[in-house]
Amino acid sequence: MKKILVSGGMGYIGSHTTVELLNLGYEVIIADNLSTSSKEVLPAIEEITGRKPVFVEIDLADEKATNRFFEEHTNIDAIIHFAAHKSVNESVDIPLKYYRNNLFSMVNVLSNMEKHGIKNLVFSSSCTVYGQADPLPVKEDSPVQTAENPYGNTKQICEEMIHDTSLAVDIKAIALRYFNPIGAHESAKIGELPIGVPNNLVPYITQTGIGKRECLSVFGKDYNTKDGTAIRDYIHVVDLAKAHIIAIERLLNNNNKKAYEIFNLGTGNGYSVLEAIQSFEKVSGLKLNHKLVDRRKGDIEQIWADTEYANQELGWKAERGLDEMLLSAWKWEQHLAKK
Repeated sequence: MKKILVSGGMGYIGSHTTVELLNLGYEVIIADNLSTSSKEVLPAIEEITGRKPVFVEIDLADEKATNRFFEEHTNIDAIIHFAAHKSVNESVDIPLKYYRNNLFSMVNVLSNMEKHGIKNLVFSSSCTVYGQADPLPVKEDSPVQTAENPYGNTKQICEEMIHDTSLAVDIKAIALRYFNPIGAHESAKIGELPIGVPNNLVPYITQTGIGKRECLSVFGKDYNTKDGTAIRDYIHVVDLAKAHIIAIERLLNNNNKKAYEIFNLGTGNGYSVLEAIQSFEKVSGLKLNHKLVDRRKGDIEQIWADTEYANQELGWKAERGLDEMLLSAWKWEQHLAKK
């Protein structure tokens, strides 16, 4: 079976994608520095799939270490590149951390793809490349706006790197611009596992629900939206993982139409923060303690996807609704509490 390198495969989306790959019989190597993930994910992946991926602890932003890794691990057929720092507001406060990690790791991966003849790359991109998009919903050919934060800027720059490299050398790539991944695997054995205070909405919701956090702060109460709070296109992490499998197989089977392709991954529905809270309260039966506070630096007002191109071209469609997403996240939080 084909050998797939999953960089950042111990992380949230990477671990769910690894599960899908292993279930289909792929050989998987995970490269991860564990800066925002845990070794506990590895036995959980094995419990779910009955198979254990190869795991190498490595900082892909380290050029020498990355070169050694690719010398030691040969015959890689494709790479899914997740490894990146991902907090919007942290990137505003510590921009150089994001530029060093997200950009250097991308350069090192692309350099070794060229050196070792690895021809297939799926890149974990983000709807943040669109900035505050207008009009909505955003399509793949919507303008890439000036980034609202350093995190979004690193995704823009990485996309440019991949595009330029695909024109110069024999590399095929797909950038998946996803919207807001939430939820957890149905087994409740893997899910979003933030270290310290969560930067994303749903882990903060579930941690408040379970009693780890006293109160959820809703950033922004005066946006030009239906209830004044920010609007996002939430997508279940398993739906997202399945799209990565379709993308990698598109490349492996030479079904791509260009050397570099872009797809939006979302549900096509925009939900406000308050609607997400209401959904959680509905599925959990709890009343969530929350308060409306001022906007946060780097956040955009509202965004959701036009998914028609991905639906038609990839034959992929998000299947899970908001309630199911929040319920799976809640079951994962309850599983963590038992541990």
